[in-house]
Amino acid sequence: MSDYQIPAKTRIGHVHLKVSNLQRAMDFYCGLLGFELMSSYGEQAAFISAGGYHHHIGLNTWYSKDAAPAPQHAPGLFHTAILYPERKDLAVAVKRLMDAGYPLTGASDHGVSEAIYLDDPDGNGVELYWDRPKDQWPTDEHGNLTMYTRHLDMRALLALAM
Repeated sequence: MSDYQIPAKTRIGHVHLKVSNLQRAMDFYCGLLGFELMSSYGEQAAFISAGGYHHHIGLNTWYSKDAAPAPQHAPGLFHTAILYPERKDLAVAVKRLMDAGYPLTGASDHGVSEAIYLDDPDGNGVELYWDRPKDQWPTDEHGNLTMYTRHLDMRALLALAM
């Protein structure tokens, strides 16, 4: 292992997903999740964002038009994680999904965050989550972070969306 550490303020800039049907992907990411279309390349690619950034997610059909989803038990992207600024924002997104009858695949409390899991129309995993304030993260007696996976209280979360 190297002694080099990536700079602390480094961020993941965007994810670019191969999709089989661009309009269907846009209906999910923009129509349901609320991302904004920033630019597109005809019917082959679209670049979407939150808050006017050039793009957080790229969607393209360059190698995947009309293709079947990637096998679940093969190497590849596990999920794209979308971080909401506040717990209420996550609650509103989850309520929109539930009101639309969109299937969720899981919901977990990780101590540091609360997360909802689902698949996009092409079977790409998506995590919607919010981080608790850092001073609330669980630690052991030595101050080491102790993340976990526990049942998420969906009723309490959804009560914020009302």
